[in-house]
Amino acid sequence: MTRRRIWIYVLMFALATINYVDRVVLSVSATSITREFGITPVELGYLFSSFLWLYVVCLVPMGMLVDRFGSRAVNAAGIGLWSAATALTGLASGLGGLIVARIAMGIGESTTYPAAGRVIREWIPRSERALFAAIFNAGAYFGPAIGGIALAWLVEAAGWRAAFLACGAAGFVWLAAWLVWYRRPEAAGWLDPRERDLILGEREPDAAAPAATPSSLGRLLASRAMLGLMLTQGCAVYTQYLFLTWLPNYFQTERGMPMLKSGAMMAIPYLGAVVLTTLVGRFSDARLDAAAAASGERRRVAALAMLAGAVILLAPMTSSVPLVLLLIMVALGGVASTVALNIALVGDLIASSADAGRATGLLILGGNIFGILAPIVTGYVVQATGSFDAAFLVAGGLLLIGAASVFLLARHPIGAHSPSLCPSLPANPGPVHVLPAAERP
Repeated sequence: MTRRRIWIYVLMFALATINYVDRVVLSVSATSITREFGITPVELGYLFSSFLWLYVVCLVPMGMLVDRFGSRAVNAAGIGLWSAATALTGLASGLGGLIVARIAMGIGESTTYPAAGRVIREWIPRSERALFAAIFNAGAYFGPAIGGIALAWLVEAAGWRAAFLACGAAGFVWLAAWLVWYRRPEAAGWLDPRERDLILGEREPDAAAPAATPSSLGRLLASRAMLGLMLTQGCAVYTQYLFLTWLPNYFQTERGMPMLKSGAMMAIPYLGAVVLTTLVGRFSDARLDAAAAASGERRRVAALAMLAGAVILLAPMTSSVPLVLLLIMVALGGVASTVALNIALVGDLIASSADAGRATGLLILGGNIFGILAPIVTGYVVQATGSFDAAFLVAGGLLLIGAASVFLLARHPIGAHSPSLCPSLPANPGPVHVLPAAERP
């Protein structure tokens, strides 16, 4: 039996990697950009955050488009837009131009996670879903790891504008590969017939039908599990964006490191997070059968990962750079694992595959509502206190809240017949493809 579906893993890992290299290029270039344009820490916080302003607005609509038209076309349009916007950032002449380019980039990147949610349901057997989600999400940490080093070198060698142009070009290379290789399993001519039969045999009956009638957004949002996962994702993504946007600046300003060294220091916790999230995802798959996954048992692993991430509360208590690096690596590994497990939990708990794109979009929306705040709040905190200590304490407190949320709430089906916070809310009219409990992933 061949395992050619591994190329779907590779393709999606590369997508997440490029996605986050394009996000971190601004963080690595921030010192050079602030010198050129005279930007304050508060203005820099808003610039970091601007990527998310329309990103969060577009997540659910993009999820609906993915559910209607499929992941191939919608994701292709998204990466084309964000790659063009990234390249054009290198031509900006001031703060306003930078913000406009980052907003356009956010619109384009809003297709990525809803499309990944659909890919999981179309391609990935139930027994591999947490591993796939972990590998896909590991790209979000591998990107900053390699980007921290490579982009720091490129900024020093050729300037910050060249770094943005190079990142945009990389996105168009991936787009070409996506258009050539990606199809649903039924139409993928490069897939071995026996492997295709395996994938289709383990797939939910409705996973191949993007046009099936989905649950209403109101029904999804009334689900305790959906709201619990959105809150947990928010608490995790707050810390994720704190590190993604401000970590190079933290090393440069508070630890006195030059740009190249700060890039190398940033790579260490991100590479550690890649390893940790993959191991946790594999562990989660290995210990759960289909029935346990459908009842939300994966939430226990997610809660433990969030608790591990809360070690960031100890960072203000030490002046040791190696110890701070270790704490950041453990915190980032916990956050990375939780984000991946939450994606897998959505796949476990949704009652219908017709909801895959929009439910994943809601999950990422919940995360990025908090993510918008992290760069801005941190900018105000750093400008007011001259230190990152309070910023780390806020992040650690949110991780504790997120651990409680996922453990207590993410245990019921999402969508049709799910326990609701609004019991009087009527079910979505029209046919909804509901899986029997024993067949849910």
